[in-house]
Amino acid sequence: MLSHRAVWANCVRERVRGSGRWPWSSQTKSPQLCHKNTNPDVRWVSTGVDRRQLKATQEEVPAEKPLPSQAQVVIAGGGAIGCSVAYHLAKFGWTDVVLLEQGRLSCGTTWHSSGCCAMLVEGIIREMFEYSKQLYPTLEAETDINTGWQQCGSIYVARTEDRMTAYRRHADAIRAMGVECELVSPRDISVYHPLLRVDDLKGALWIPGDGEATPADVTQALAKGATMKGVQIHEKVGVEKVLTASGRVNGVRTSKGDIRCDHFVNCTGQWAWELGQQSSPSVRVPLHSCEHFYIITDPVAGANITTPVAQDPDGYNYMREWNGGFICGGFEPKPKPVFTDGIPSPFEFQLLEEDWDHFQPVLEQILLRMPALKEVKVKKFLNGPESFTPDLFPNMGQAPELPGYFVAAGMNSGGIASAGGVGKVMAEWIISGDPPAGTWPVDIRRFGEMHNNRRYLRERVKEILPMPYAQPYPKPEFQSARKMRMSPLYTKLEKAGAVFGVKMGYERANWFSKPESDDFTDVPSGWQAGQGTYGKPPWFNAVREEYLACRQNVAVMDMSSFSKFEVRSSGDEVVTYLQRLCCNEVDVPVGTVLHTGMLNHYGGYENDCSLARLAENMYLIISPSNQMVRSWEWLHRHLPKEGTVQIRDITPYYAAINVLGPRSRELMAELTDTVTMSSQYFPSFTCRELSIGFAPRIRAMSLSHSGELGWMLYVPQEYALHVYDHIMHKGRDFGIRNVGYYTIAHLRMERAFAFWGIDLNASVTPFECQREHRVKFGKGVDFIGRSALFKQKQEGVRQKFVMFLLDNHDLDNDLWPWGGEPIWEGGRVVGTTTSAGYGYTLKKQVCLGFVRNPDLQTGEGKVITNDFITKGKFEIQIAGKKFSAAARLFPPQI
Repeated sequence: MLSHRAVWANCVRERVRGSGRWPWSSQTKSPQLCHKNTNPDVRWVSTGVDRRQLKATQEEVPAEKPLPSQAQVVIAGGGAIGCSVAYHLAKFGWTDVVLLEQGRLSCGTTWHSSGCCAMLVEGIIREMFEYSKQLYPTLEAETDINTGWQQCGSIYVARTEDRMTAYRRHADAIRAMGVECELVSPRDISVYHPLLRVDDLKGALWIPGDGEATPADVTQALAKGATMKGVQIHEKVGVEKVLTASGRVNGVRTSKGDIRCDHFVNCTGQWAWELGQQSSPSVRVPLHSCEHFYIITDPVAGANITTPVAQDPDGYNYMREWNGGFICGGFEPKPKPVFTDGIPSPFEFQLLEEDWDHFQPVLEQILLRMPALKEVKVKKFLNGPESFTPDLFPNMGQAPELPGYFVAAGMNSGGIASAGGVGKVMAEWIISGDPPAGTWPVDIRRFGEMHNNRRYLRERVKEILPMPYAQPYPKPEFQSARKMRMSPLYTKLEKAGAVFGVKMGYERANWFSKPESDDFTDVPSGWQAGQGTYGKPPWFNAVREEYLACRQNVAVMDMSSFSKFEVRSSGDEVVTYLQRLCCNEVDVPVGTVLHTGMLNHYGGYENDCSLARLAENMYLIISPSNQMVRSWEWLHRHLPKEGTVQIRDITPYYAAINVLGPRSRELMAELTDTVTMSSQYFPSFTCRELSIGFAPRIRAMSLSHSGELGWMLYVPQEYALHVYDHIMHKGRDFGIRNVGYYTIAHLRMERAFAFWGIDLNASVTPFECQREHRVKFGKGVDFIGRSALFKQKQEGVRQKFVMFLLDNHDLDNDLWPWGGEPIWEGGRVVGTTTSAGYGYTLKKQVCLGFVRNPDLQTGEGKVITNDFITKGKFEIQIAGKKFSAAARLFPPQI
């Protein structure tokens, strides 16, 4: 038996002796290489339900069908995603749909996909994945095309204890969603997969419902299912431009003529970025291609169609059975971006150059995990491009730049695994016009202009491609393509020991690495960021000191990344506009600050913001950083058509400095002599303009976003450094400290403050998170969501935001909750935590999350009563261990 290094040495010697090609590589690359049990010559080119199966050969060329002049929906891209969107639109009753493919169906990147339907994912991605696994086995009965689906299960092995902890957390999460799985000891791994080496493993996770599918056959089945319902599919037709009229999609210009349409869907995979530029305004589709590798081996003794997919994340590789052998690939640590300057045309059923040198680290780990592969030859080496997004989540939904323009692209090598679910979610999104529940993680509005920069994307995807197999430690931060957006205080905070994270491209201080120091300009010598952990984090003591400064003295925090919009009109039109958008009363005296939700028609949060009335006809809207594009799009969507209300994004023009803590009023009185800081003159939720030091025109608002006494100072950028230095100089006598976002998170969790994008989303209403006081039914305006909220008020809520305090948790020795943990009551899962962290004052772990009361028979949620919360016996499950948890509707006094 040869070692993996001997196998590699033989590869090198044969390449040197031979023609310069690596051994086992083919001289020709069949476009149907990865197809099993398929008829690759089937092409659907006509319309109607009577389909002809035509052989696409030189001897018989199918007759072209003319393009329709108009359609309800035009889809660009004939891969698995585009065909799934078409299929589901037709399934839901929208049959006036045209799908255009510039080449042949599946000719882009779908055809060379490995076909693994096995992913360690949660949330909306898991839901789409599970739906796909249910759909693929049913398509043959509907279309007579076998998708190659084989439910063989998948086994994820662990080389480290941390990996097993990750598996335990993942098992908790997916079991709560109804997915069957089992944690396996090292000695039992061979029961599921006898070909794997197990002596160096700590255990594994077994998911029996996972499987494999044949990418081209899935695509053909979805395409045929769509055409059987009336969808038209036209191949060899490229989309050249998306046409617009009156500020929305009006049609498409193709290589064979124009088609008028109401909706356009960009499902062009790695071409989606380029196609997004072919409209006016252009549409951002942040993704970039990388080279992606796998090999196909000769048959291996003991392998058959029931052999599970094996994944070894610590060795960044996977292996799935294929015709008695294996497809073996991985997500290598140092990937190779490709096509930064554009994709060559045509690029159909094509691969990239072989690169065995680059594949060597993955190959070594494959041979280590499955020693039997050392004895077989490699039939094929495939290097095909795959597109990746800046955060490893797909780009989905309606583009904020152009109503009627939808995107489903950037599947991060998970296209086949999730294509069925992606098509279903997108069809629901297009038909209703609203994002389905839980889709914020994939909503394309989470990205801004900076994320679409090609150089940025090229750098970021180098970090993204390995992420499917990276350790999923809590609170991860991207390391690539950083220092792009920085507040004027960045260098000051950096010198003070700030450990930065990034949000919406902004560098933000998460915590400070030397809290015991009184020197605010020293860089701590030899300090390095701690390694990831699932338990007590290395920053615990540092954040405690920051927290105590906020609770006992005074602290300062840079919050410049928050989005800031000025909204104004010449008359009172802005009041009418905001009264319609906001559930709270906004016709308040000038100088008043208030919190309000902007709701959708279902009563859920589209925006959670603070609003300050600066003048009779002008307001300032402040929202969290991750709502920047979403808020802007929502505000613009509802502007009066007459143009009487104007919106200006002033985020780049103002720094935001938070001065908070019980001594903040004393400090503020020292900072300015232009405004009296007494509680009578400057009470909470008030806005005044004042001077600090030599800097004029500072908007000061008496709130802190943390529950502590404090002021948000909105400072023109040119004065920010001066104001910060003045605050730090005057603040020394009050024990001032810099604090970061981790501290604010711990403060707000102890007060059970829900945060948008973490706890709140478009499916949560104010009545479900104890914010009834911010809903003003009596303000005389039919605000958006009013009817839904009024109905909910009468009928009761079916989910409730609850605070939990863990009773028996060992701070130092137990694993911590980080969000996403199942909430148990009465032997059943009744919810999931959304936020979690240690309460430094309460001296307990604090978990926030939504609780439901599902009917034992139907599973439907029943009305939640206060008694159900206060009398229930709840537990929070952390990596398989349950902790008793005291439930509270309202936080304790601290």
